Amino acid sequence: MEADETRHERVDQEIERLDERLWSIARALHAAPEPANAEHEAVRTLTGELAGAGFTVTRDVAGLPTAFTARHGEGRPCVALLLEYDAVAGLGHASGRNLVAAAGLGAALAARAVAGDERGSILVVGCPAAEPATGKVTLANAGVFDDVDAALVFHPGTHSWTWAPLTARTEVRVIVHGRAAHPTAEPRLGVDAVAALVQTFTAVAALQARLPAGTHVQGIITRGGESTDVVPGVAEARFGLSAPTTAALDELVSGVTACAEGSALATVAKAETDRLGPGCAHFRDNPVLSARFTRHLTARGIHATPPDPGVFPGSSDVGDVSLLVPTIHPFVAILDPGHAERTPEFTAAAASPRARAVLLAAAAALGRTTVDLLAHQALVSQAWDLFSDQCRTEQTRTG
Repeated sequence: MEADETRHERVDQEIERLDERLWSIARALHAAPEPANAEHEAVRTLTGELAGAGFTVTRDVAGLPTAFTARHGEGRPCVALLLEYDAVAGLGHASGRNLVAAAGLGAALAARAVAGDERGSILVVGCPAAEPATGKVTLANAGVFDDVDAALVFHPGTHSWTWAPLTARTEVRVIVHGRAAHPTAEPRLGVDAVAALVQTFTAVAALQARLPAGTHVQGIITRGGESTDVVPGVAEARFGLSAPTTAALDELVSGVTACAEGSALATVAKAETDRLGPGCAHFRDNPVLSARFTRHLTARGIHATPPDPGVFPGSSDVGDVSLLVPTIHPFVAILDPGHAERTPEFTAAAASPRARAVLLAAAAALGRTTVDLLAHQALVSQAWDLFSDQCRTEQTRTG
């Protein structure tokens, strides 16, 4: 068997050879940003590169027109490299997914060249709609990850962290039904739905004041009447909820529902609540795999640390994948701390010289980790053993 060091050197050489091509793709995606579920040109570019390298490409996966898979090899172990490529509406690649796509592509091409026809398979998963956090949920529900042993993806950010403490997230819609009436001619006949909805916001604010770190509720009013000459009979709001775990999120949904129902009862109105869409689960890091990636990233000159305690950078549908298979989602900084994603500044950074260096380093670290998994069944077993322990621990806490 070829020595690990030799394989790693060959991955690095492949990434260096692909340097101009990968950066050209990252820049092209950046220059022509496409929103969620409309990433047609990105998919054409990425699948064209993979097909040209001998991967078997399948498009329109799980009924998503901009989802795809590309496979090399057969059987297990199967290592999945996740590609994201949608832009933030109105801001372009303000989450740097042009780099996510190019790095995953580079890792797949390099691992394909180095692994050759060794046992196992490489599965590239094109994941659309990461910004509304629905693409990977749909792919996971469709069974795309059923025979996968490890899922690997990196994300650019403002910190270099070994893993991402991503929270679970969902939305809840609240519809309050009152009774429309003329505000002066017949005020006693009316039940003001907006007033009841405002009471809901007040109750949610009181709830939020005692929530633990990483737990948050943010609401907006989406319907609040049509005229000041009518007591509004219907009012509507949407609340975005996040929590450190999926179980804690379920409790938070119950809390917001109770706020709405109690406020409606107090104002002689009626509240109707429903959970919108699947949302996304919390992220479960696999330390066996993230330690391997971090070591390879260090070899490329970037040093990652554990995340800062109590800091929760957001949510992602990669959380749903991480509850199915051992998964990594490290952050690698393209801007210094103190800056933020989803800003024009971050959009510019995603096409900067620093972004290019991060792209190459992340691609090499992902590629090295992939060939390690294909070469060492013991590493795959260790990742799954830890995954099983984590499942048991979470079940005990929620049971």
